[in-house]
Amino acid sequence: MAPGADQPDDFHLRKLEKPEEFRAAEELAASTGTGLGPSPASATLQRAAQDHGGLVLGAFADIHLAGFSLAFLGWDGSTLYLYSHLTVVRPEYRNHHVARRLMLRARDELLQLGLSEIRWTIDPLESVPAFLSVRRLGALPDRYLVHHFGRTGPEGDPMVESDRVQLTWKIEDPRAEARIRDGAPGPEADLERWRRSAPIVETEVGETGLRRPKAVGEPAGSSAHLEIPFDLALLREHDPTSLRSWRHAVRDAFRAALDLGYRVDDYAVVTADHERRGFYFLRVGSPDGASPGPAGPR
Repeated sequence: MAPGADQPDDFHLRKLEKPEEFRAAEELAASTGTGLGPSPASATLQRAAQDHGGLVLGAFADIHLAGFSLAFLGWDGSTLYLYSHLTVVRPEYRNHHVARRLMLRARDELLQLGLSEIRWTIDPLESVPAFLSVRRLGALPDRYLVHHFGRTGPEGDPMVESDRVQLTWKIEDPRAEARIRDGAPGPEADLERWRRSAPIVETEVGETGLRRPKAVGEPAGSSAHLEIPFDLALLREHDPTSLRSWRHAVRDAFRAALDLGYRVDDYAVVTADHERRGFYFLRVGSPDGASPGPAGPR
């Protein structure tokens, strides 16, 4: 069975076509806080992308727009790929795997064009996009981009530094196809890998009961793990003073690991001592055998 073929039919996925659909998507993006400014997906931009090689997909629950994605064709001098700029889902539909369905539909559309690669960026502190992108779809981070979009929030906001991790999803790669088809390793395997790998970011439980970074080291051995906040929204609410420490610790850890030849090959939520924690798993060398990209500007 082709990946994505077993999805239920309670959402109808298709390309957006009408001006009112593009406006609905624009309003949705503006209302949900994408971190990309006040108007990250104008109706005119979507229309232009849809008509000139890009891809704007909508997920509809009956006649209501539950979510959408906006992507453009990209070219890096050697590879033609789809760059997925934005995926937005209404809060009430975020437990219905709408974002995954949109990505799988984009995969199907791209295969019809004879292309094989989708790229996008995520905030390295966000666990939900990491879980979807790396864990469920099999995309792999290959670059760390410091303050990639410039200032996107108000002055003084500790999250104003818009660091991003670039991911590449090679949609015909056997590893990615197996992850979509067969799923990820079980919790026991994740726990064992976590125990066997070396920490890059050392953390401790703070006064609020949430973890804070304590130290950043260089990875050692063949396998390492890099911790990020399990619930960034909870951290923002109850321990906002730790956000800048997390940003800089994860930045330093990613860049050190990439510079030393480590590459992310998975992301997992590990439960240890009744606590859920989020980790990128890394190995020495490129997981897919390709030449890795640079760690990003210093």
